[in-house]
Amino acid sequence: MLFIFLVILVALIFELINGFHDAANSIATVVSTKVLTPTQGIVIAAIFELIGALTGTAVATTIGKGLVDIHFVTLTTILCGLIGGIIWNLLTWWLGLPSSSSHALMGGLCGAAVASAGGDWSVIKFEGMRNKVLIPMITSPIAGFFIAFTVMGLLLWSLRSLRPQTINRTFGKLQIAAAAFMGFSHGTNDAQKTMGVIALTLFTATNSGAFNDLPRELQFLHTPKFEVATWIKVICAVTMAIGTAMGGWRIIQTLGKHMVRLQPIHGFAAQATAATVIATASHFGMPISTTHTITTSIMGVGATKRFSAIKWGVVGRIVFAWILTLPTSALLAYLVLRFLKYCGMN
Repeated sequence: MLFIFLVILVALIFELINGFHDAANSIATVVSTKVLTPTQGIVIAAIFELIGALTGTAVATTIGKGLVDIHFVTLTTILCGLIGGIIWNLLTWWLGLPSSSSHALMGGLCGAAVASAGGDWSVIKFEGMRNKVLIPMITSPIAGFFIAFTVMGLLLWSLRSLRPQTINRTFGKLQIAAAAFMGFSHGTNDAQKTMGVIALTLFTATNSGAFNDLPRELQFLHTPKFEVATWIKVICAVTMAIGTAMGGWRIIQTLGKHMVRLQPIHGFAAQATAATVIATASHFGMPISTTHTITTSIMGVGATKRFSAIKWGVVGRIVFAWILTLPTSALLAYLVLRFLKYCGMN
């Protein structure tokens, strides 16, 4: 029983880290344009992350039972998958790289599942990985770039006769709404990933017989079929909001200042575009990288100035981290589980 609570605790730690690791997704542009202070931006992001996290379970279902064969999943598998994702998240946070917490988690689960199945790759549901992870992994950042580029171009053309002061004042206000929308959409996608992990943990524990002698006050943990209970939604939503409130200043600096200089109109276009793409993906149960999407949206609006306005050296470091995330987190989780087996702890 204690091991089950340990797995849930580690899942919530991942959610907390996800919150401060990805806080930049919601507020980097609104802070860098000085529309809001960092504290104001984080408060808005945390509130709307909380609201968004309570909306829907499509992404949680994909994470919980759409990526790996749950018959090969044990509590140790889940724990090692989370550890792999946490290690990668902390490393990229320390380096200031906006890598994907989503892909770190999914890579960790896949790597741990392969190790749990004795190296059998068929434990991974490749159709689910292709349709729900790999294709959106490519298409969502591409969509973010080109939609943001188009939206920004249309805004610049339609507002070309207005004074810069008027544009900055108007879009400074609109950017606050876009930041709130971004926080909401981030909550609908990223917070649900940990919900799926916790639901999978309870489902696995129930079917292994670990909950056969539960006292009456803990019967709510008994989960004979995979489902995301309301209490799981609430605890994950609150944890994500707390993590967001802790902030992620290194990544905020990278996204908001080091990649391209932004004005309020650019920030609005980038955030509104990214939030729309993320909300659409959440509706279809696709656990996409919110980091990838907002980053390429910022690149898209920056490209309307001129392509040289984008600091491609920084972009190169970010893309390098993207490419490494899935395989590295999978390898880390695989090695952690193999080490535990070697120590006789599986």
